[in-house]
Amino acid sequence: MGRAGAAAAAAAVRPALGAAPSHPPKRPNILFLMADQMRGDCLGVAGNQVIQTPHLDRLAAQGYYFAWAYSSTPSCTPARAALLTGMSPWNHGQLGYGRVAEKYPYEKAQALRDAGYHCYAVGKMHFTPQRNLHGYHETVLDESGRAESPDFRSDYRGWFRSQAPTLNPDATGIGWNDNTSAPYALPEELHPTRWTADVAERFLDSYSGDAPFFLKVSFARPHSPYDPPARWMDAYRDAPLPERAVGDWAERYTPCSDNSASMWHGDLGPEAARAARQGYYGSVSFLDEQIGRVLAALERRGDLENTLILFTADHGDMTGDHHLWRKTYAYEGSAHIPMMVRCPAGWTQAPAGTRLENPVELRDVLPTFLDAAGVANAPAMDGSSLLRLARDPKADWRPWIDLEHCRCYAESHNWTALTDGRMKYIYQFEDGREQLFDLTEDPCELRDLSGVPGSAGVLAEWRGRMTEHLAPRGEEFVKNGRLVTRPHAVLYSPNYPGGPPAPKGKKT
Repeated sequence: MGRAGAAAAAAAVRPALGAAPSHPPKRPNILFLMADQMRGDCLGVAGNQVIQTPHLDRLAAQGYYFAWAYSSTPSCTPARAALLTGMSPWNHGQLGYGRVAEKYPYEKAQALRDAGYHCYAVGKMHFTPQRNLHGYHETVLDESGRAESPDFRSDYRGWFRSQAPTLNPDATGIGWNDNTSAPYALPEELHPTRWTADVAERFLDSYSGDAPFFLKVSFARPHSPYDPPARWMDAYRDAPLPERAVGDWAERYTPCSDNSASMWHGDLGPEAARAARQGYYGSVSFLDEQIGRVLAALERRGDLENTLILFTADHGDMTGDHHLWRKTYAYEGSAHIPMMVRCPAGWTQAPAGTRLENPVELRDVLPTFLDAAGVANAPAMDGSSLLRLARDPKADWRPWIDLEHCRCYAESHNWTALTDGRMKYIYQFEDGREQLFDLTEDPCELRDLSGVPGSAGVLAEWRGRMTEHLAPRGEEFVKNGRLVTRPHAVLYSPNYPGGPPAPKGKKT
């Protein structure tokens, strides 16, 4: 469904969702919907004419769609650190894929709990230790195959065993970072995406407390395995899926990093990319369908117009663009994410359905929730409330957002970037390579302008911004007024609570 179709559908649906109150409540409920590894271009409202996301498109049409939303450190755990703290990578302490700290000085759920909210979360948290609540009253976990201690079993896995004791939850046979896809091999009712929505629906149907609720619904898909139910796999079998984008600079990623389905780079051919996208698109549409069930439960209890709803993702997925797989890259498939906010009726001045083109980031989520909850005594944060833009799209806002990620798949994987959603500058610490993209003219980043003579002035301007941005970090980043090169990555900043943790094995 394209943008026009989504808007029409939303207009048709809105009356059925209940009349808006004349005076919105002072403290709304807060519903935080989150996908894992969802690309920012996989929405009808984003202009994707193939993807079927009617429920998310409806949210955007009834609220505010942030076209240039990013994940500053696009992998699972640093993204969650930003969500917990409202801080930038340097200030929450994770510059790459590491461990979410056991406690931060100020945390999202604890802050809302202190403000009088009942805080409940279901799905993937990716905290350490895994039962760490970070202020939630309760978390009901789906941690995929992740078990950080011998005695841990996620709530989803425990439920699965109770429902299907003779079945294998991983029967589809695809790994957690694989680039292959297949229909879910078990009954759809056992799928973790369905389970997450089931738990959220039960909470909404049963919660009877006097306190407003903060409900986080954190789906573990469309992160691989790309394993939607067969009906959603079939929905995209003959669809004109977007072809992989391959830039004029991507040849270095043509060789396969290894011979596994979890490789991080390699040209597997257009058919392999299409097969991955078929399962990926099916996973996104199944996710959207289940979000529709959660929204229906919210309406059923009469709270749709009494709830602030925010949807986003922790990062994207390259799905073969530029011969790259998975995430942790500065490129749009990895770093550009969906972001939308639907406010209680009467809260804002900008018309519903407004497309906002300010550069926003996961650090802005916590300030948004605090603003909605009326919390006035929060400490200073790097993020800002998205409600400022919903109230006034011309409000003063940051001119660009910073991105970075240090080693994950290889020591050489060590970059920093800046973007305003129109231009993007990337710097590689390993050897000083630079890239410059005009996202307005070249949204798929096919042409690197860093070596084009006519772009020298723009390149110097963005390099100067990067130098100014990194200079306060010291000589590991900027020396004698110049960006440094270095063979080794810096994973944790001095601001990581309690200092850097001991190294652990990686599973993203």
